[in-house]
Amino acid sequence: MEVRAVTKYVHMSPQKVRLVADLVRGASVTKALDVLKFTPKAAAQAVRGTLASAAANAEENYGLSPNELYVATIMVDEAPTQRRYRAGARGRYKPVLKRSSHITVVVADREA
Repeated sequence: MEVRAVTKYVHMSPQKVRLVADLVRGASVTKALDVLKFTPKAAAQAVRGTLASAAANAEENYGLSPNELYVATIMVDEAPTQRRYRAGARGRYKPVLKRSSHITVVVADREA
């Protein structure tokens, strides 16, 4: 049984979020939540919330125990980029790209 949770439009670069997602890929849910709790990156909070949501969905909707779940798949996709401009030298302007991302976490039980 696979259960998923999605967080959309996280105002963080996908490159930064993927660094955190790689830490917990394939780990058990309880261990992954502990690792993310003590990871000193801002993206860890967003990934931890999505993982906790997936575990809660599995427990509430399907009666699965969080101790038996593991992170089957974790994907970080690119969301729309906001384009802003900043004044540059000699009357020019410089583009500022404010990137965002979508986080998808799929948890599954070990027996599957």
